[in-house]
Amino acid sequence: MKKGFSAIGILVIANVILFAITFLGPDMENVMFGTLALYFPANEHFRYWQFVTNMFMHGGFTHILFNMYALWAFGSPLEEMWGRNKFFVFYFLSGIGASVIYILVNYFQFQNTYRELISRGMSAEDIQRALHSPETISSAVTGLQQLYQLYNIPAVGASGAIYGVLVAFGISYPNAKLALIFFPVPIAAKYFIPVLIALDLFSGITGFSIFGGGIAHFAHIGGAIIGFLLMLYWRKSQSREY
Repeated sequence: MKKGFSAIGILVIANVILFAITFLGPDMENVMFGTLALYFPANEHFRYWQFVTNMFMHGGFTHILFNMYALWAFGSPLEEMWGRNKFFVFYFLSGIGASVIYILVNYFQFQNTYRELISRGMSAEDIQRALHSPETISSAVTGLQQLYQLYNIPAVGASGAIYGVLVAFGISYPNAKLALIFFPVPIAAKYFIPVLIALDLFSGITGFSIFGGGIAHFAHIGGAIIGFLLMLYWRKSQSREY
């Protein structure tokens, strides 16, 4: 007999509680996002614990609804197969890994754009002023708005960890039929999930997203990479044991 809540239940409850505190608590939105969302490392709001806590923050009702549904739909079979503790390990490693990869990609993009602006004649002082005063940003200066967004807009959501769960589900149940709302034709997980990740990669590189703006595509890809590597490692470990 199972004792206590499942890993899925605990994660959903934790996410819902923090969501309620953020949006229903008096004057709590700025405090919660400023403390728990994942900021660019050079930003004054950045803290190391944000690599974990950003997984429990969401930007709105639709955001948390879809993430928690995906966690339940794809995570439940995995927890049933692995057990609660192993699922927790997989989930948190995927989520933290997704955050690290997201920050590394952002840092690379920031440094490239920063160097380009310097080479075009902008001073470091002008760039620093723009990072802290958006009203000084000129639309005529290509790249400055992107630099401001990388520096100031934090990442939130469990999507990185959930993409790790998606990959694990696809490897464990490759022939399970899946479908999206805008493409309701069922497709086997072994085809559906790689296509979904490829769309994220395309959107992350080009900036064009069919899912809308404000999505941390490289966090999704990061979670998928870590999830795949964990599954590969665990399967090799199991093979050695047998």
